[in-house]
Amino acid sequence: MNKQAKVAVADPIDISAVELAQLGDGHVAYIKQMTTAEAGKMFPAIQGIPKGIALFALHAADGTPLALTDSMQAAMSHAMDDELQIARLH
Repeated sequence: MNKQAKVAVADPIDISAVELAQLGDGHVAYIKQMTTAEAGKMFPAIQGIPKGIALFALHAADGTPLALTDSMQAAMSHAMDDELQIARLH
């Protein structure tokens, strides 16, 4: 007989936007692929980005943009240099 394991699920907790933004503060980051148009809005100081290329932005856990590059590897290297753990986004 095949028994299915029961998984206990914790009750959801209320967390403020400020508390959520502080999770992983200074230790956790994420990388987001974006278009040149999205990058131009997020990084207005950067001029002359060629259209149609894939860009990768490194963000702090609170969403603060940290770096912009044209390769996932470079974004990961930047995170490693800053001793940040990369969180996966789904």
